[in-house]
Amino acid sequence: LLNDLGIESDKHYKLMSELEAKDKVKVLLAQALFGNPDILLLDEPSNDLDIETLEWLENFIKNTKKMVIYISHDEALLEKTANMILHLEQTRKKTLCSHTLLKVDYLTYVDLRFRKLNKDTIEAKFEERKMKKQQEKLSKIMQKVEYQQNTISRKDPHGAKVLKKKMHSLKSQEKRLALIEVKEVPDVEDAIQFFFDEVEVPKMKKVLSLHLEELRVKDKVLSRNIHLEVMGKEHICIVGKNGVGKSTLMWKIEKTLKDRSDITFGYMPQNYDEVMNVDGLVLDFLVPNKEKQKVTKARMYLGNMKFTHQEMEGKIKDLSNGSKAKLYLVKLVLDECNVLLLDEPTRNLSPLSNPVIRRALRNYQGTIISVSHDRKYILEVCNVVYELTSDGLILQNK
Repeated sequence: LLNDLGIESDKHYKLMSELEAKDKVKVLLAQALFGNPDILLLDEPSNDLDIETLEWLENFIKNTKKMVIYISHDEALLEKTANMILHLEQTRKKTLCSHTLLKVDYLTYVDLRFRKLNKDTIEAKFEERKMKKQQEKLSKIMQKVEYQQNTISRKDPHGAKVLKKKMHSLKSQEKRLALIEVKEVPDVEDAIQFFFDEVEVPKMKKVLSLHLEELRVKDKVLSRNIHLEVMGKEHICIVGKNGVGKSTLMWKIEKTLKDRSDITFGYMPQNYDEVMNVDGLVLDFLVPNKEKQKVTKARMYLGNMKFTHQEMEGKIKDLSNGSKAKLYLVKLVLDECNVLLLDEPTRNLSPLSNPVIRRALRNYQGTIISVSHDRKYILEVCNVVYELTSDGLILQNK
C-alpha cells in the first residue's frame, strides 16, 4: 500500500517525525485505507502540500472507488475532484447558520449560487423600493389628515369625527406595513469588499537584490547559490517542494527589507501567531497609536471583511485563522505598504472569499514577493514564478 501511494521503500521504517509533509499525508492516507473503509474523511488534506503532491492528491481523490468526504479551501482541488457540494455558512452578521447541499461540481455550484444571490438581491431591492413608496405615500396622507384635524373648525364636529376615524384607519395601515417582512439583501461571506489604497513603486526601482551562497537551517544546507533581483511592480511567487526552505528564504528577505527607509514594507507570515500578540485587541493590532481617524478607517475595512462588532472589539485569539488572515490583509492596507512579503497568503481564506482577495492583489500597484502553492493565486496574481531547488532559484514559464 505504501508503494502504491508513492512512499519509497527506504522510508518505510523511518519515524513519522523524519518524513516531509507530503509523505506524512500519504502515510496517513495509507493508515486510513489499511482497514478497507467504505468512507474516507479528509480535513483540509491539501494544507502544507507542494504542487507535485497536490496533483497526486487530486488524482487519488478522482480515481479512488471509495466515498470521500473532505473539507478544503483549495479551489483548484474542489474544481477538479468534487462532484457534490455541502456548503456551511453564517449569514446576517454571523447570527444565522445555513447550509446548501447540491449534487453538482464546484464550478456549477458557484455559478448557481451567484445566479441565486443576484436574483435574491434584485428581488430584495425591488421589495425595499416598493415598501418605501408605500410608507412615503401613507406618510403624506397622514400628514394631510393631521393638518386637516388641526385646522378644522370646532363648529364642524361631524367633520372632526370623520377625520379622527380616517387617522385611526391610517395608523392601523401603518402598523400592518411595519409587520410585513421585506426580503433582505443577501449578507454572505463572499460579499466581502477588499481593495488597496493607491500605492506605487516605480517600475524601474530595484526593490531587492539578494545573493546567498548558502540557505541553511542550523547545520543543514537547504539550497545554494540563490540570486534574486526584484524590480518595482513585479508580483513574484516562489514555489518548490516541501522542506526545500521557502519559508526560511522569506525570513531572510524579511530581515533584508524591514529596516529600509525608501519603501513601506509589510510582512504576512504563514504562522500568524509568530508576529501577532494573540492576547491583544484586534483594533490595537491595526492601529497601535489609537489615532481616531485611522481607527474609523480600520472599522470600515473590517466591516467590509464581514467582521462583526464583537469581533472588532474582541481579542485576536478569539478569531478563526481565516479572520486572522483577513486582519493581516487589512493591516497591510492601513500601513500603506508598497512592498508586500506574503507567505501562503490565501491558505486560510474560504474559496468564496479568495477570488475577491486575488483580484485586489492582482490590481495592487506595488511589489509582491510571495510563497504559495495556491494554483489560482499563482495564475491570477503573479507575473514571475521561481522554483526554489537545492541548486537555487530557477525561473519558471507560466
